[in-house]
Amino acid sequence: MQSEPAEVTGAAATLPTLSDVFQAARTLRGTAVRTPVLESTELNNRWGCELFFKVEGLQRTGSFKFRGAYNLVSRLSPEQLTAGLVTSSSGNHAQAVALAARLVGTTATILMPHDAAESKRRATERLGADVVEFDRYHDDPDEVLEDVARRSGRTIVHPYDDPRIVAGAGTVARELLEEVGPLDVLIVPVGGGGLLAGTGLASSDQRPMPRIIGVEPASSDDWARSMAAGSRVRGTVREGVADGQQLPIPGELTFAIAQFYTDQVVVVSDDQIRRAVRTLVDELHVVVEPSGASAFAALLADRVDVRGGRVGVVLSGGNIDVARLTNLLGR
Repeated sequence: MQSEPAEVTGAAATLPTLSDVFQAARTLRGTAVRTPVLESTELNNRWGCELFFKVEGLQRTGSFKFRGAYNLVSRLSPEQLTAGLVTSSSGNHAQAVALAARLVGTTATILMPHDAAESKRRATERLGADVVEFDRYHDDPDEVLEDVARRSGRTIVHPYDDPRIVAGAGTVARELLEEVGPLDVLIVPVGGGGLLAGTGLASSDQRPMPRIIGVEPASSDDWARSMAAGSRVRGTVREGVADGQQLPIPGELTFAIAQFYTDQVVVVSDDQIRRAVRTLVDELHVVVEPSGASAFAALLADRVDVRGGRVGVVLSGGNIDVARLTNLLGR
């Protein structure tokens, strides 16, 4: 952690606060699901701690992303809604924005990587959104998003670098803290950083604050390298099992917040993530997609010291089709 949040410029210059997380919770009440927290005596004994798993795969559209998307979309002006929405996403934010657009009575265009899971694309289209493909390995998603918004006049719903997205994501950790009480460690997946930044905000009134650990796949380790450098470092996106976390650089807003609150970002391999998916099916009897399982993978890989503590683990999403799940379980 650093002494104070870094300066942020541009459209995301307004830093959200804990009060924004509380406001997001009020906005989401009755619309989003208050997802369950699961425990396992077997897993507690294995790690010598108390583990609390927040299961966001049971959220609307199957991931935590609906929280931020609806918190943002529900606050747009009539003019912004009339213009329609546009965003970029490999699938979870795509579905979240598509549903949020439907709920408020507007339309959405979603930019999705050409190799995004077909099941996520179909789910997005079933919710009424138009899908446009791009190449995540050669195109910068933010540049593509800004270009389409400029040409179409649509309102951008950024997948992570917006105060309203961060505040909405922060309700995940806040619900967990309200349900189970103080925690020593909070472990969360990180891609763009909305969930990691929101977790820091949501925990900021805890005394002592829990150690906040972000987890990302080795195929996209821009957060770990950025935290080590003390500034955002652009990386190369490589193919990997955790498609929801494959981004080239941390968000400007999310990095400024997360750098202040986060104790460490650790990296896990594809094999460790696959093992996490299988173990969660065996021990908790829940289906979690690879990106959603990366926080638990850090425990399996002994990347985080949790012995003797009270530990929150966010399972951020469960959007995986039967064929891919069968493949992961069989390896």
